[in-house]
Amino acid sequence: MVAREAYFRYIKNPYCFASLKKLVIAIDGPAASGKSTTARLVARKLGYLHIDTGAMYRAITLRVLEEKISLDDDARIGALAEKTDVRLERLEEENKVYLSDRDVSRAIRNPEVTRSVSTVSSYPAVRSVMVREQRKLAARGGVVLEGRDIGTVVLPEADLKIYLVANVAERARRRKKELDLAGEKIEEQKLVQELIDRDTRDSSREISPLRKADDAVEIDTSHLTIEQQVEFIVRRAKEIIKKLNASHYR
Repeated sequence: MVAREAYFRYIKNPYCFASLKKLVIAIDGPAASGKSTTARLVARKLGYLHIDTGAMYRAITLRVLEEKISLDDDARIGALAEKTDVRLERLEEENKVYLSDRDVSRAIRNPEVTRSVSTVSSYPAVRSVMVREQRKLAARGGVVLEGRDIGTVVLPEADLKIYLVANVAERARRRKKELDLAGEKIEEQKLVQELIDRDTRDSSREISPLRKADDAVEIDTSHLTIEQQVEFIVRRAKEIIKKLNASHYR
């Protein structure tokens, strides 16, 4: 009887049983392509957990800088990553990042961390630790993960893969706005060059290079509002949920 009643409730509202199969959504793309804001809002609309994998790498990078470890010392950096506790929490509609019990949400966005994170995240030992933790977080579904290798390496079986792109001038403008709000003043042209350099490092690194998964949906966000790109992804997710639910009740 319960199943029969559930079926008729589903017919009236095909989204009311989204919990039957909570999706794993992977959002990848280069720096400042809009991943974090988009992923956060998509997760909020779907009632999912947002996992900012870039913030996890930034937290490790901050720790490396605080310990004054050379960025060339991959052995020490890998050992440090293994024993470092990085924690993500959702508090008052905002993601918080902790190193042990210390809130480093703002500190991980400083320019020195931004310049160094690509190097730190390129080391196999660091990526091994982070990928392990990210897979644990995604195991139950109902998550939106964003980064640079989610759809290709971390979660190649994700239910929905999105690859965000934007031209470098627009990405620099966004990054400058973000840094201005944080009280950091950097010329936009310098940011353009930093983004170009980072794209080169991220896409050419040997371990988990930045690239689009073959089955990912590419979205050029250069001339889209955040609301438009969020709505596009949410609509795609609901289409998948609807198909899965329909299949469940056949």
